[in-house]
Amino acid sequence: MKIAVTGKGGVGKTTLSGTLARLLASDGYRVLAVDADPDANLASSLGIPEENYRGITPFAKMKALAEERTGADGGYGTFFILNPKVDDLPEQFCVEHEGVKLLLMGTVEQGGSGCVCPEHTLIKRLMQHLLVQRDEVVIMDMEAGIEHLGRGTAGAVDALIVVVEPGRRSVQTAHQIQELAHDLGIERVFVVASKVRSAKDLEFVQEALSDFPLLGHVTFSREIMDADLDGKALFDLGGEPVEEIKRIKENLVQLISKL
Repeated sequence: MKIAVTGKGGVGKTTLSGTLARLLASDGYRVLAVDADPDANLASSLGIPEENYRGITPFAKMKALAEERTGADGGYGTFFILNPKVDDLPEQFCVEHEGVKLLLMGTVEQGGSGCVCPEHTLIKRLMQHLLVQRDEVVIMDMEAGIEHLGRGTAGAVDALIVVVEPGRRSVQTAHQIQELAHDLGIERVFVVASKVRSAKDLEFVQEALSDFPLLGHVTFSREIMDADLDGKALFDLGGEPVEEIKRIKENLVQLISKL
């Protein structure tokens, strides 16, 4: 099961990603969580102590490793391997916590959209390996641009979850993501309503995104704010938000198994 979670910044997608990963791990799944957002906050959402992840370098910043694996000894402007060996990297560079393995991808700073460099090549190949060749559950916390997915990997994504809050800009972002997903061949795009304060909020999301299957919603709550402020995993605090995400997880697993 390969799941990508995306949405406009600040909607709660990282909280959802981390809690889904912990819930699935508690169900006995082997879970690999991939932080593909430049803000890189998934570790705290998983409950990993800060001292255990602060020293980790994202793959996007591993220039020496990328050049070694791609054979780009001469630096930029030289020929290099486009399918480097990556199968040993997840175990070598992951941080494990409560049954979840975390990998940090990061973002390659490129001069243009057509730029191909060793770091970019390494990440693309690693994503392909994680989504196509690994048999764990993979939960990817993405940025809204879903830039880490390409045509070679998007077809392996079982579901793309777009997290939205009640608001026009969040809804607009969801439609833009849907177009990107369809261009890449991702057919199963679901929505989760976040920061819901009332039945009116939920109704707004349902009406504005009526062409998206709704997996569930997460109520705006003090527990989520406290978890963020304290740098703790929502899963470890428990409460109604975790129960709501548990229902989202159950709906997701059921829908994917049917498909």
